[in-house]
Amino acid sequence: MRLSAKADYALRASVELASHGDGPVKADAVARAQSIPLRFLEQILLELKHAGIVASQRGAEGGYRLARPPEQIRLADVIRAVEGPLANVRGVRPEELAYEGRANALRDVFVALRANIRAVLEEVTVADVAAGELPERVRDLVSDPEAWAPH
Repeated sequence: MRLSAKADYALRASVELASHGDGPVKADAVARAQSIPLRFLEQILLELKHAGIVASQRGAEGGYRLARPPEQIRLADVIRAVEGPLANVRGVRPEELAYEGRANALRDVFVALRANIRAVLEEVTVADVAAGELPERVRDLVSDPEAWAPH
């Protein structure tokens, strides 16, 4: 799985907002805390706002906050808000693929891959990451030495 800088920044910004509680946080404070270019972050926050993940407040006391409790925001929600579907092949959803001959089973492989990506990203919430307490299933995956192998 390749995660774009945009998705990475969106996740980090969401976790940063979660760590600040209910009050609004200025975009430049989030940018500094997470080393995200401010202009890029502002675009990302706008996309997250349109997706209902963050809310904004104008004025001197304004800024951004999560639009709902961080326990209700899954990492998959954040990624989809800025990137679209979690898994696709050349812009096509796996279930819509059609291969000929011996390659026919590739569609099923890509559907299974998406299911595994979902198994992690739909289970972990922004609150989990902000608290540094990942679900047991995810911790089990991380504890496998093969998970850390760079191949």
